[in-house]
Amino acid sequence: MVLNETIFLTGFPGFIAGRLVKRLAAEGARFLLLTQPAWASRAREEVARIAAETGAPASGFRILEGDITQPDLGLSSNDAEMAQGETTMLFHLAAVYDLAVARDVAMRVNLEGTRNLNRFALEKLKNLRRYHYVSTCYVAGLRTGSILETELKHDAGFRNFYEESKYLAEMEVEELKAKLPVTIHRPSVVCGDSHTGETAKYDGVYYLIHYLRMQPGLLSLFNIGNSKVRLNLAPVDFVVEAMAALAQDERAIGATVQLADPAPLTSQELFDAIAVSLAGHASRMTIPAGLVYKSLMLSVSPKITGLPRPAVPYFFLDQSYDTTRARALLEPHAVRCPPFRSYVPALVDFVAQYPKLI
Repeated sequence: MVLNETIFLTGFPGFIAGRLVKRLAAEGARFLLLTQPAWASRAREEVARIAAETGAPASGFRILEGDITQPDLGLSSNDAEMAQGETTMLFHLAAVYDLAVARDVAMRVNLEGTRNLNRFALEKLKNLRRYHYVSTCYVAGLRTGSILETELKHDAGFRNFYEESKYLAEMEVEELKAKLPVTIHRPSVVCGDSHTGETAKYDGVYYLIHYLRMQPGLLSLFNIGNSKVRLNLAPVDFVVEAMAALAQDERAIGATVQLADPAPLTSQELFDAIAVSLAGHASRMTIPAGLVYKSLMLSVSPKITGLPRPAVPYFFLDQSYDTTRARALLEPHAVRCPPFRSYVPALVDFVAQYPKLI
């Protein structure tokens, strides 16, 4: 496809944002990249790399220094005028992705920042044709069972302020669907590239990979997973490809799509898949889930396992994410979430090559 759009994008030069810009630049898109001043130098380096790798002209990328928590996004008058006159598509990725985030920070960035962007889109972007908002499957909070793409509002509560702030932000964007051509994207736990294993952060399933890497032969014998709980993983290349595919797809206007694995493994199966890749064999026995949970919540556990206590509940989460609408929209584009077993070697190999990320 040829993407003749000027895209205003927040969250650059974050890992997902950077990959999405590269993917859309290859299709001919132009960009206005909202970047915090502290990240401007890195953003310019990332733009130069993307332009070189895609062959896109450097003039097609403009870095606008600003901050979503500020009025008018903290833009200068010239940059605000440029954005208002040229923007035809909006991608909002900027957020605090931290399970231990303090409430005031989460609400200021994830909720108030989204409110500011919504206001900017509604009042200032007169040529806007599409608004893509990146949420998370975990707006479901403490709900259990199957979570539908058509469901949002609930009173079940949340595990942390990250979930709560993203939920409240998505509620605001949901209301905006009546006024703007909005698509909401809810990724599950985003992991590394399914081909190269590349990632920018070791969390989620990487806690399990690092744990088993300490003593693969021994630790792989005792499965600490759960046969009743599934950890839903989505490789970053699938998430980016899905968002790129739906960028101009008019069928996605007004839709909320869960970018998740339609057939996720249980955490017990995940453990064995990683064990086979690292040690060449699956586990021999499974430790009772209750004992594992209590052990992981001990104060000394994070120092031993590397798994911070705020992340522990996600390995015991009784939730599944329906992807009916996402699959229906993505199928014509031949975009599918690959099964974990097909790419676990790539994740493991990347960690072996880069045991610590800078």
